[in-house]
Amino acid sequence: QVQLVESGGGLVQAGGSLSLSCAASGRTDVPRVMAWFRQVPGKERELVAAINWNGVVTYYVDAVKGRFTISKDNVKNTVYVQMNNLKPDDTAVYLCAAQRMNYGVYATTPSSYDYWGRGTQVTVSS
Repeated sequence: QVQLVESGGGLVQAGGSLSLSCAASGRTDVPRVMAWFRQVPGKERELVAAINWNGVVTYYVDAVKGRFTISKDNVKNTVYVQMNNLKPDDTAVYLCAAQRMNYGVYATTPSSYDYWGRGTQVTVSS
């Protein structure tokens, strides 16, 4: 089992930046793909960015390419996403997730992930 706890959400003006963190505990000794999803009420949960176990391979949804950067610190068992030039459309609950099976960073569906945090709200005002 893996437990995930997000932090760092908040309210920011358009064009601003936020950094989210996801601290993992439990069976963190198993290499895993980890990711950030976001969800808006009435819409499907969307994969924003994913990173493989050693941080070498990453995936970004087109809407955030060039603005968001995912990274991880395996010593601290923490995954980060730096979000720059935020837009009102980025407003959502952001959830951290981890795969139990190694489907890879290009497995974009929520069903590919077995462990989830509770989420942190990001609100971007115009």
